[in-house]
Parts: sequence; C-alpha cells; structure tokens
Amino acid sequence: MGSSRQPEVLWAQRSDKVYLTIALPDAKDVSIKCEIDGLFTFSAVGVHDQSFSFSLQLYANIIPEGCKTKIGLRNILCSVQKEKKGWWKRLLKSDEKPAPYLKVDWNKWCDEDEEESSDYLASDDDDDVLHTKDDDGSSDDEGMLYLPDLEKARGN
Repeated sequence: MGSSRQPEVLWAQRSDKVYLTIALPDAKDVSIKCEIDGLFTFSAVGVHDQSFSFSLQLYANIIPEGCKTKIGLRNILCSVQKEKKGWWKRLLKSDEKPAPYLKVDWNKWCDEDEEESSDYLASDDDDDVLHTKDDDGSSDDEGMLYLPDLEKARGN
C-alpha cells in the first residue's frame, strides 16, 4: 500500500490556541510543520508501516514557534498558537464541508462565553501561576489546599 491515509483528527479551540488530537496509536517518524499562514502539515508512520499524512489550511495565521506537540501511545496532541487572539468561526480557511476525518473534540470544547469562567484545559505554559502561593510553607503542593488539609485547618 503506497498511498497515505488520514488519521482521525479531533479539534477544539480557545481564544489563543487550537488543539488538534491526532488519533494514531504507536506513531513513528512523526513530522509536524506549522507555517505562519496557517498551513499545518502532519505525517507519520503507523502500525504495519502504514503512512499517514494530511495538511490543513487553518482559518487564520498562526505563530509557528508557539506550536507544541506531545506524542502519546494512542494519539498525538498538538497545540497551535493563534497569531491574533479571538474565536475562529471554523477550523479551516475554506468554508467547504471539512473532510470526514476532522471532528470536533467535544471533551475539550468550550464556548467563547465559558472560557473566562473555566480553565479546565490549563495549558502547559500556564503552570507558573501555581507557584505564587507557597509562602505558608505548610505543604509542598504549591500552597493549594486539599480536603484533608481543610480538615486539619479546622482542627478535626
């Protein structure tokens, strides 16, 4: 089989990022390119040396240096930094119906009005926020109180 196939791709967005989850177990030779004009190119080799590839012309410009990738056992997670903060009407520049392998990731999805109130998908580069409250020295978990600590604090 010489031809390349497309893996399933799930996507979700925040005002500053687009998250792409590429469902490809045991991927090897993963290559991802992010270009400033929004061109996202992916290729990899799956099980049985089957090659997979696709490219997406994203809705707007992106910041190539802000693209991060984590390769897991079952899938590849990509976080793509938008050039301008704001919600995209859709993932792709073209308003044609997207390819069947592209699907919305409802687990990560959040609407524009929910974004301010929920940070349930904290990105990797926001973890410096946690280190601001370790002045009480009572615990080594970044000063966050867990239920057992609350019990202790109440003296129960």
